[in-house]
Amino acid sequence: MANFIFAYHGGKMPESPEEGQRVMAAWNAWYEGMGDKVTYPGGPVGKSNTVTNKDIVANGGSNPLSGFTVVSAADQAAANKIAQGCPILNDGGTVEVVEILEM
Repeated sequence: MANFIFAYHGGKMPESPEEGQRVMAAWNAWYEGMGDKVTYPGGPVGKSNTVTNKDIVANGGSNPLSGFTVVSAADQAAANKIAQGCPILNDGGTVEVVEILEM
């Protein structure tokens, strides 16, 4: 089994408390469905800075990260299939699936 980062991009904030409850219920159900495949649940993230060898810019980057999770899967295809169930996809977001390479 390998570990994969699910990097979440986009999505939207709930517009009402009821929508917030619906969104949280969807995320909780997805996490429960993954069971022990969740290596590290991660969570939402705040605004980011872009650091280069010349400066630091508080611009959120070209494709801002909105959250992350680490999961265990047999291979990239299996990780991709798990990511297809992510609730952020229903809110206009995307999931970048990246294998964590063993060093």
